[in-house]
Amino acid sequence: MASRTNEAATRPAIEPRTEHRTEHRPAPRRVILATLIGTSLEWYDFFLYGSAAALVFGRLFFPSFAPLTGTLLAFATYAVGFVARPLGGIVFGHFGDRVGRKSVLMTTLILMGTATLLIGLLPTYAQGAAAPVLLIVLRFLQGFGLGGEWGGAVVMAMEHGGTGRRGLNASWPQVGVPAGNLLAAGVLWLLNVVQSDAAFVSWGWRVPFLLSGLLVVVGLWIRVAVTESPLFAEVTATASKVRAPLRAVLARHPRSLLAAMATRIGVDVSFYTFTLYVLTYVTDTVHLPRSAALSAVLIGSALQLALIPLFGVLSDRFGRRLVFAGGTLLTAVWAFAFFPLLDTGSRSSIVLAVVVALVGHAAMYGPQAAFIAELFSTRLRYSGASMGYQISGIFGGALAPIVAIKLIDATGTTLSVALYVAAAAAVTGVGLAFAPRAVAADAAAAERPANGPGLLR
Repeated sequence: MASRTNEAATRPAIEPRTEHRTEHRPAPRRVILATLIGTSLEWYDFFLYGSAAALVFGRLFFPSFAPLTGTLLAFATYAVGFVARPLGGIVFGHFGDRVGRKSVLMTTLILMGTATLLIGLLPTYAQGAAAPVLLIVLRFLQGFGLGGEWGGAVVMAMEHGGTGRRGLNASWPQVGVPAGNLLAAGVLWLLNVVQSDAAFVSWGWRVPFLLSGLLVVVGLWIRVAVTESPLFAEVTATASKVRAPLRAVLARHPRSLLAAMATRIGVDVSFYTFTLYVLTYVTDTVHLPRSAALSAVLIGSALQLALIPLFGVLSDRFGRRLVFAGGTLLTAVWAFAFFPLLDTGSRSSIVLAVVVALVGHAAMYGPQAAFIAELFSTRLRYSGASMGYQISGIFGGALAPIVAIKLIDATGTTLSVALYVAAAAAVTGVGLAFAPRAVAADAAAAERPANGPGLLR
């Protein structure tokens, strides 16, 4: 009771006006570049691991198991990163709301890059039985760093710009996802072209991980020149920081937190099914070379570079929920066409399947960052957005490839996977319908949880 009284005493009666005005100024280009480059490099690291898990890690780190079991175990180590992400979101979110956005983002980039570099230096199971354990530890560190990256990058980009362009500003860190996926898939595709399968399995898989060290240096060089978020600077100037952000989020924004978690489920399940599990399915079931699936993912990711900010702009124009809901509907419907197109064995059909799937994902992912971040007030935004986004990743992206493999193994049909993706999209729809309205002003959010219903914003 005393702690609440102390918090209320230190809270200003009137919040900075920046949150009240509808401004249309863009975020500074340096901030956009820093958040985009940083998230691109971190997602490159994250997707690189997922691709390697689908292609070679089962054979290298779990060779004593049957191929299907080895692949499942490799994806299980992949899922460890998703378990670590909420912890990273909580820890880095706390310091992001207490110390500042910039210093935390420097730390997350270093942590992710170092862990990825060390994966490239790991011995395989044939060289030491401890190799799988070391792989899991490094994967955990990858996820821990990424858990703090997303919230910080989105908040930095959004808070540097005007309120009337938040959808666009917050979408730039989201572009880092297809950019990182594109970079990871592109490097793997190039190695696939210039190397034999034997060479790739022997040593070629290490090259993309070792490249991460150089890429992180570039990212740090760009980020070091970025200034702190102006809204966080105002919170610091008015001495209105919250002492325990995690506790405050649970007390003031419970509905926002649940809505953020729900809306992400369908986005995650569909994305990791359409871009990661597709590598395993095309190679092991359709019996085409891995380049067929990688090429499709490359094309779809390239299109998302333009589509994600486009849908961010549309969310500024027509509202977050409306654009988000349209992508959710397209994803649910397309799930039933996705696998029949893959089963044709036609490369053009595979490209069509992946590209349309990623259009639906972009329509969800473009407005998602601003939608989630706007559910929380400035002093709790880093913690709230990180928690809502990362906790749901355990139930979405972490399990999606594993669930897809087990469903097909149990039912013998891809219809079960399509139903799984559609059900996940339905959860996202429920989250959109019952999410509170965006926090328009910190003053109102500070006094009460955001529980009002929202329609199209």
